[in-house]
Amino acid sequence: MDKTTQDKKTVEDRLIEQQEKIERRFQGVGKGKYSRILKMAKKPTGEEYTKISLIAGVGIILLGLIGFIIYYIMQIVF
Repeated sequence: MDKTTQDKKTVEDRLIEQQEKIERRFQGVGKGKYSRILKMAKKPTGEEYTKISLIAGVGIILLGLIGFIIYYIMQIVF
């Protein structure tokens, strides 16, 4: 085998090892310290969902507005 084939193989092996490590980490999600949180979690009511959506929307708009103001100031200064 030439050098590039060996390099690709080592990269693939490292990626497979990394994927297996991530999968092992998530196998115990329903057990142990996270199980209590998952058992306590509930579906939000319509009112809760509306409030969360409204707050998230306002946050997104506010961040966009701040970004636009910074962009506008940069256009004036430079």
